[in-house]
Amino acid sequence: MRDIRTTIFFKTLGLLMSIGLLISHPAKAQYTGFKPVADLAAFKKQFATESAKVSTITSNFTQVKTLTALTETITSTGKFWFQRSNRVRIDYQKPFHYLIVMNGDKMLVKNDQKENRINVKSNKLFQQVNRIMIDCVQGTILDSKDFTTKVFENDKGYLLEMTPTSKALKEFFQTIVLQVEKKDYTARSIEMNEPSGDKTVISFTDKTLNTTLSDALFSL
Repeated sequence: MRDIRTTIFFKTLGLLMSIGLLISHPAKAQYTGFKPVADLAAFKKQFATESAKVSTITSNFTQVKTLTALTETITSTGKFWFQRSNRVRIDYQKPFHYLIVMNGDKMLVKNDQKENRINVKSNKLFQQVNRIMIDCVQGTILDSKDFTTKVFENDKGYLLEMTPTSKALKEFFQTIVLQVEKKDYTARSIEMNEPSGDKTVISFTDKTLNTTLSDALFSL
């Protein structure tokens, strides 16, 4: 059976690499403290401008997985690195060590017992995640038809509720809720709600932007 952290990674990798995601039409607010974005065109323009300024991200993260089959949650912590283009390193440090590195169309998955090297092009799900990542990095995600999105805001940030429209993504997500900091347009948290009722929330803290990252971090 595929390791649960690997499954979560496959579902979220395209989002983690992106600061700007698909923006659609605002709707009636359904999140406490948030209201629909009044000027969507201005927001989309600013979002794209600020996203283009981000070349690297280093961050701590906490991941909380809620499984409908269990009465308790699974909490993991670790560190996340991103570098344009198509480079990601996710290092789960507690309660177990688990490393995932993606560099272009190649992926490394490693734990204490074994490591696997994967060609992203060998799997349709990998291909779709990779396509989302490329669209995000290149800014073409705004033309994607894979999601419809409602956009909200409060004093500190924006909230994007994304609903998949493609059949493939609907199998994995019911909705994806991304919260973005107003101060720098980087992700504060990502909440993934699955059709089964399972939920994963990843929160990012202590973020550092646009520092020099060693190529060794993304070595496969």
